Amino acid sequence: MQSKELIIAAHPFWKGMPIEYLPLLAESAEIQTYGVGDVIFHERQPAEHLYLLHRGQVVLETFIPGRGTVTVQTVGSGEALGWSWLFPPFQWQFSARSVDATEIIAFDAARLRAKADEAPEFGRDMITRVAQLLLVRMQAARQKLQEFHYPGAGSRVDGCLTESEEAEGDAYTTR
Repeated sequence: MQSKELIIAAHPFWKGMPIEYLPLLAESAEIQTYGVGDVIFHERQPAEHLYLLHRGQVVLETFIPGRGTVTVQTVGSGEALGWSWLFPPFQWQFSARSVDATEIIAFDAARLRAKADEAPEFGRDMITRVAQLLLVRMQAARQKLQEFHYPGAGSRVDGCLTESEEAEGDAYTTR
């Protein structure tokens, strides 16, 4: 088994992070394991950790009245899980459930936020990484919404949107 420090240093989320932050990250982290179907966190519950997947897969889910629980996205090894810990009111926006044997590195959110306040360069770097994660999650949510409204359309809807946006852009440049 790899040491916690090696797992953290090798995780894509922290790629390029200055090495001097590794001790802080290791101090605020613990390795957690989950089995098939285990809930990692629940929507609207306190968000107290940043999770990085080392092994396994996790589904992000939400409850939609009239439809039940809907999978929004599946994340796997090498990906980050959770951004709600960084922004008030620090509550999860989705639920997360393990779909196989999963090993996660859980970072204490309060310690990460405190370090970000103490070391602005660390804070900027961390916020940039979380913003990239948010972009991926928003794109996944958009894709899921397209699937609900246009079953089977897949990426064809994106093509239509691009054509529509280009047409609008042309209209603005001719005015």
